[in-house]
Amino acid sequence: METAHFFFRWFHLLAGITWIGILYYFNFVQTPFFAETEAGVRTGAIQKLVPRALWWFRWGAMITFLAGLMMYLMRLGEMGAGLFFTSSYGVIITLGSLMGTLMFLNVWLIIWPNQQIVIGSTNQVATGGQALPAAAGAARRAGLASRTNTVFSIPMLFFMGAASHYPSLVSPSAAHGVFWILAIIVVAAVEVNALIGTQGATKKPLDSVSGALWAGFILTAVFYVLFLALM
Repeated sequence: METAHFFFRWFHLLAGITWIGILYYFNFVQTPFFAETEAGVRTGAIQKLVPRALWWFRWGAMITFLAGLMMYLMRLGEMGAGLFFTSSYGVIITLGSLMGTLMFLNVWLIIWPNQQIVIGSTNQVATGGQALPAAAGAARRAGLASRTNTVFSIPMLFFMGAASHYPSLVSPSAAHGVFWILAIIVVAAVEVNALIGTQGATKKPLDSVSGALWAGFILTAVFYVLFLALM
């Protein structure tokens, strides 16, 4: 079990570095570059660069999720549900895993399908056709989901690390239920912002890199305060 757990952790870290690294590349480098560059350069990048990056992005997310799920289930089986979900490790890793799972689902159910529309529209225009009517809205939805994943990544990485290296964050408490109700409400509110994203003129805080970073650190602080107050 120790050997299996180690190798799943190794795969989890390798794939996670790939996934989150490309997520940050998309948000911190590519999106600002596309906003400033010429249409021809942008078209070429969407045709040749973006599909390659998205391949590593989505499969990095898949392997990260599957390896993490295996580690989670193995530790749950070792400790038993009663001990796991009341232990410091179990509570903290479950919060991190919840955000990581939503990030994984955002990649495969929102970002990738909508980016396929954007790439298809770009290829059609490049060959003399018309842009797909759904392309602008698809780009907006994919971009907002990607920024939401950037927000989630900051507290997710904090609590993934805290599960093993900050165990005193959680103490025996009768307020576990209250904590989870509030935590799920907060996580759901952030995710709903990604699900209802449109091409509309309303400017959201996540439309800027600085806004996404601030939102991620604020979200981390909110969860941290909840831990201190209730756990």
